[in-house]
Amino acid sequence: MSIHIHWFRNDLRLRDNPALCHAATGGKLLPIFIHDPEDTGDMGAASHVWLHHSLQALNRSLNGQLRFFHGPARVILDRLVTETSARRLTWTRCYDPWRQARDSTIKATFKAQGLEVVSRNGSLLREPWEVHSAQGTPYRVFTPFYRRGYREGTAPRRPLPAPAELSFARSDLARGCDLSELGLCPPQAWTNKIMAEWATEEGTDSAGEAVATTRLRDFLAQGLAGYRDGRNHPARAHVSRLSPALHFGELSPHQLWHSAGEEGERQNCTADSDHFRSELGWREFSSHLLYHNPHLQTENLQKAFDRFPWRDDATALDAWQRGQTGIPIVDAGLRELWHTGYMHNRVRMIVGSFLVKNLLIHWHHGEEWFRDTLVDADHANNAASWQWIAGCGADAAPYFRVFNPVTQGEKFDTTGDYTRRYLPELAALPDRWLFKPWAAPESERQKAGLTLGQDYPVPIVDLAQSRHRALAAWESIRSKKD
Repeated sequence: MSIHIHWFRNDLRLRDNPALCHAATGGKLLPIFIHDPEDTGDMGAASHVWLHHSLQALNRSLNGQLRFFHGPARVILDRLVTETSARRLTWTRCYDPWRQARDSTIKATFKAQGLEVVSRNGSLLREPWEVHSAQGTPYRVFTPFYRRGYREGTAPRRPLPAPAELSFARSDLARGCDLSELGLCPPQAWTNKIMAEWATEEGTDSAGEAVATTRLRDFLAQGLAGYRDGRNHPARAHVSRLSPALHFGELSPHQLWHSAGEEGERQNCTADSDHFRSELGWREFSSHLLYHNPHLQTENLQKAFDRFPWRDDATALDAWQRGQTGIPIVDAGLRELWHTGYMHNRVRMIVGSFLVKNLLIHWHHGEEWFRDTLVDADHANNAASWQWIAGCGADAAPYFRVFNPVTQGEKFDTTGDYTRRYLPELAALPDRWLFKPWAAPESERQKAGLTLGQDYPVPIVDLAQSRHRALAAWESIRSKKD
């Protein structure tokens, strides 16, 4: 039988994998993963760690038949096709502009040689070019984008089952390297700590399709009802924590879309399931933006911000990154990020606002830090979200909307459980002072065993003054003419 190569990339699963299903028919499957610097060179350290564990799980589900390679994909694929006399090559499409260009070249080259080359959409509900305005132009505003592409017309397709049977190529064919040789997960205390935070109760897998499926099932059973409001509270169980699984393709958005809708109907909580689906819509919108704006990671969508007076303050940036700003909800979020490779979405907005507005530090620095430390660091989501919070992106929050981290903490971490978990030095403070320890009477701080500047930092910036400074900076670019 002919050899069919399936190139795993952002689709590390067997179920609902259209490209893999096509590869599995009528031939012997040769599953491969290529650690190509062009694909993963700008991937952060935390994402590399997750990728290692996800590939480990995928290889087990493929009976140890996944081959690993390191180097330029074009070179490795050419060698493999020649060595195996492969007749078919499949992959799941990526939508980053730089990968699109590379993939198009690979497809054209092999098709010219007579090879069947098939790519499929397995990571988005809609192709980025499918949703457009009545005038045929890309969207810059989420609501009409989501309504036209996802609320109206044909529903997203149903998920596919895993291939009924996988017949693999000979194990001595196209030998690669060992997964450990890719260097994705160096054995360090930090990497071990992150993945331990994600381990299953049995202490086995932290990533992979089976674990992601269990997380989805548990979220639907325990967290979907009440999601619409509860998702804003970081100490509650109303978040799915499935963003890494979506990013690496351990689950497909189609699986989440349909399972949430069905469970919402069953539990009579369709307002919650509809809101969950709209969050998938924001993920789609980010990919739509990156596809149509290839420089989204580096260039302001709103060009007026090209002249914004950002501050160069390495000391403040370092304090922000380490969770040592003296602003409790901000520090709690950044310590959660460092310890787990994840940060609650509401808290991401709070810490982002603090960086770009209270500290006046360029959103590029936040985007780069999140890209390095988040296990779910999706290029499109990360860049679009940072531009949103900075006020310079599509459908962005107005720049004058400056999150007050004190009131945000009081409103969304009402019991203080989240903040106390990551800031144990503040655990004994009464709720009244938890989010503003600098304002607490000295007697209260003494009873809590807290000395500011010693046990916990004095705030690195005055919240009220820095807000006024941010608004003045915004007014300065509004008043200038191009």
